[in-house]
Amino acid sequence: MDLNDTPQQAEYRARIRSWLEEHKHEAPKLSGPEALTDEQEIIAARRLWQKRLAEGGLAGVTWPKEYGGQGLGPIEQVIANQEISRAGVPGILDAIGVGMLGPTIIAHGTEEQKARYLGPMLHADEVWCQLFSEPAAGSDLAAIQTRARQQEDGSWVVSGQKVWTTNAQFASFGLMLARTDPDVPKHNGLTMFIVPMDAPGVTVRGLRQISGEAEFNEVFLDEVHLPPDSTVGGVGNGWRTALTTLMFERMTIGLGGEGMGYDPLRFARAIKGTAASGDHAVRERLGRIAAELIAVRFTGYRMLTQLQRGQIPGPEAGLAKITTVNAAIAAGDLIAEVLGPDAIEDGSEWAYMISFLPGLRSAGGTEEILRNTIGERVLGLPGEPRLDKGVPFSELRAKEMAKA
Repeated sequence: MDLNDTPQQAEYRARIRSWLEEHKHEAPKLSGPEALTDEQEIIAARRLWQKRLAEGGLAGVTWPKEYGGQGLGPIEQVIANQEISRAGVPGILDAIGVGMLGPTIIAHGTEEQKARYLGPMLHADEVWCQLFSEPAAGSDLAAIQTRARQQEDGSWVVSGQKVWTTNAQFASFGLMLARTDPDVPKHNGLTMFIVPMDAPGVTVRGLRQISGEAEFNEVFLDEVHLPPDSTVGGVGNGWRTALTTLMFERMTIGLGGEGMGYDPLRFARAIKGTAASGDHAVRERLGRIAAELIAVRFTGYRMLTQLQRGQIPGPEAGLAKITTVNAAIAAGDLIAEVLGPDAIEDGSEWAYMISFLPGLRSAGGTEEILRNTIGERVLGLPGEPRLDKGVPFSELRAKEMAKA
């Protein structure tokens, strides 16, 4: 039992812990001498494991019961994530689909879309990807240029390019934001679509990372035909629909540090027993990392309280993402310094984390964009001046400061 648990939450935690103890032998081995190494075998094993988690009530905890979920609150979802981490087993494969895209379809999709897509998504029969970012529209999502043209029969033809698309290489469907009206302000002319990833005209190319893996992809859409019922949330309502996805993305990343293994005790165990474990400077650095991650945990609790009260966390939730990633990178640097080359050898439990984390800086919005958003919308600082043609930057800054 966690000290912060209510009696009902303690009972739920015990039930989840008991189920995991009974079934954790079925989980795929992703580290250690028995770890799976073939990508296709790993994906197949994780699909089966997500199906078992869904059957045990540990996937889609907050989804309504009529769509296969448990109908519980975000606190129960966090408890489930904590117990999965404690059991040392993988979480669900399709965290993007179940954590972000499924809730978007529940909030904005038609009843036919919910009936068709949510069950297979929850059980990993069909994995999803998020087709949002583009080469010239990453942090400024509303600047996307992928175009969808409606035909006389109500169908759509889509052309464009997406980038940084996680899991596209084995996804069955993507939730895509495209421009359907180029003649209105950029936030108004957008529409959300469901795209079959095996549709003619869809090409996926992997982007190889320093870790050696290609989790991110480029996706090219060349005259892809979509049926009339492929829109989600209504034509021209894509920005509002996308905000739902982005809110859940922020929550998933901000509250996900523990589930991703970014645990101060785990970092401390890596250093314990080494010659550096008694070094004052090493202990001080480890203490700072632990303090940052504990602060993130309690910030997450505040966000959960907001959700429980029916409120939506504001842009300040982005600080959880920034702090989690920076603290985990600092931990990787410390562990690499203490353990030396062993920390980055193939098969090391730290090699993947150290090589993967720098790319995570950009996920869910770059640190610079998130800090600007927090500064402007939370702290009330003046916004960034526009670099209008022929107007010196200093003059623009002076005008902005005068307005403030």
